[in-house]
Amino acid sequence: MTQPSRTPTPSKPPNPLLPAPTRHPLTRVLLLLIALSLIPALVLAVSRVRFEAAQKTVSVVMDYSSLTAQARLNGQNPLDLLAKYRAEGVNGVAVYEDTIATLENRAEIYKQPGTELAIRYPGENVNPQLTYMRDLKGGRTVERLAARYSIPTRTQVIGGQTWTVWPTDPSFLPAGPNTVLIDQLKALGYVVVYRPYDNQAVKNPGADWPQVPFLAFTEAKVIGADDPELLRQIRERLGNRVPAIIEFTPQKGLDQLIAGGKAVRLFSINAAWQDLLSPDELSSKFVLAARERSHKLLYMRPFQTVKQTDTFLGDLSRGLDKWGIKVGTPVAAAYEPSQLLRYLCIIGPLAALLLIGLSFPLVRLGLIVAVLALLGALGLNGGQLFPGFALVAAMSFPALGLVMRRDRVTDWYVATGFSLVGVLFVSALGANRDSMLGLDPFKGVGLTLLTPLLLVALSFLPRQDVRKTAYQIYTAPIKLGDIIIMVLGAAAFALVFLRRGNTSAVGVSDAEAKVRQSLQDSVIRPRFKEVFGHPLLLVGLSGVLPGYFTLLMLLGGVVGQASILNTFSHFHTPLLISFARAFNGLALGLILGYVALYLVKLVMRLWKGRGDWMTGTAPANREA
Repeated sequence: MTQPSRTPTPSKPPNPLLPAPTRHPLTRVLLLLIALSLIPALVLAVSRVRFEAAQKTVSVVMDYSSLTAQARLNGQNPLDLLAKYRAEGVNGVAVYEDTIATLENRAEIYKQPGTELAIRYPGENVNPQLTYMRDLKGGRTVERLAARYSIPTRTQVIGGQTWTVWPTDPSFLPAGPNTVLIDQLKALGYVVVYRPYDNQAVKNPGADWPQVPFLAFTEAKVIGADDPELLRQIRERLGNRVPAIIEFTPQKGLDQLIAGGKAVRLFSINAAWQDLLSPDELSSKFVLAARERSHKLLYMRPFQTVKQTDTFLGDLSRGLDKWGIKVGTPVAAAYEPSQLLRYLCIIGPLAALLLIGLSFPLVRLGLIVAVLALLGALGLNGGQLFPGFALVAAMSFPALGLVMRRDRVTDWYVATGFSLVGVLFVSALGANRDSMLGLDPFKGVGLTLLTPLLLVALSFLPRQDVRKTAYQIYTAPIKLGDIIIMVLGAAAFALVFLRRGNTSAVGVSDAEAKVRQSLQDSVIRPRFKEVFGHPLLLVGLSGVLPGYFTLLMLLGGVVGQASILNTFSHFHTPLLISFARAFNGLALGLILGYVALYLVKLVMRLWKGRGDWMTGTAPANREA
């Protein structure tokens, strides 16, 4: 007997809307260049991980003014209450510079407006429009204050006592440090953060700053920001004191003040916002700041009650312990990567962008787009090579795999592999002292989402005259369903685009905020763009959906790949944290993707099997 011939299983027909990429002779050469350039990128990644591993010490800093207010409300001595909080994890204190008003409150000086003094001492030639001041404790505080400012003063004997006469009420003027308190705190072992005020009337700002490890300026600009010579003097007077960079509080001149020097990141929540948060919500934000945003100074204020503050500090200590973050005196160090290795890393993104252009079905169009992308990235970064090519890497690698291969589900692994290669180049080229401190943030976050979409979408253009393609698109019949799909797709992309970054234009709902907090308290939370983007890409690569639905799924999946690169553009986040976030997103997205793929195939079979309603015919008799 002869064996019956077997009919071969037909392969999945290619999607007519997806032209095959060009296999250019330079493809292997460019891939080899990417691989070779990856070596210095890996070396830089290891050096960054080692640097960040040594930076896991924070200081929990209590605002002394707020602490004093709480202590007085409870009839306690501020230092006694501070000692209680110290046992719960507080190891630092922030002390504001004194003002003349605080000296008056401590009964070191006595100040009277001329209107009141004239009533007390009639006929003593008291000017009611002036302010009068004298010492209370027999010292020379008022004399020191008069010499401190450029404001003209004089002395006058009134009622047998010598008063210093001021032309204006000086209560608001900065009066120097409370050295007695600061020395006492230092003797007790606290990390002291000094908070100086700025005022043009002070003759020699910074000359009397106490010897403390950290400074945190209080104004929207640092002292001397508008005067280069004064800024130079302040820079000299810093000495070993390390300025703090307060997140979400840009201060003019701070970048110039610390140029080439040291700085630490400081995280705080303003009092008005803190009043709206529960202790566990606040502690979650502080732990996140220490774990994922490299903040070394956790600047806190007590809650309205001691009990709430105890709860907050307990949650904070447990959260820091959970993630291996120590409480102590932070060491300010600057990350300085090898410049030679960074130059070698430029080859990788350049080769990737060229490979994308050469892989387009329309090679000339691809090269034009590649050149425009390169010029745009460099132009956005002022012609600087390292940040410019970091942006090139973030724009090109999410698209590279999908431009080269998109025929089967397993091509998801190729696309993801290229994206993970890209993150090493983004880190190698973009991470340095200023970017990791948040002084020089990544420029072009929006382009990292938009450009990969554009590159992949343009690779869909068939090998024919572009004018013919444009005419076909223009004259293509559009149904109401097509319009609905386009509107929904545009709305979804707009939502993703507007919600990029830490301070997005579109906020999150209360429910999503709670989900985020629950996740971030337990694990390194993956980005939702990746969790939903990876399943879309898997479904798109499967080709089970008809027509342009496959293209839409592929473009939606590009967002997930781009989000991987976007994750690593936050250079203040430790590199291993970014990798953990990306891999958590990949794992969850991959699981959801295969589940979604199974469900889509099931729905499509049911749809086609019960599709007699589409022709208007009666269902066929399926009985034997």
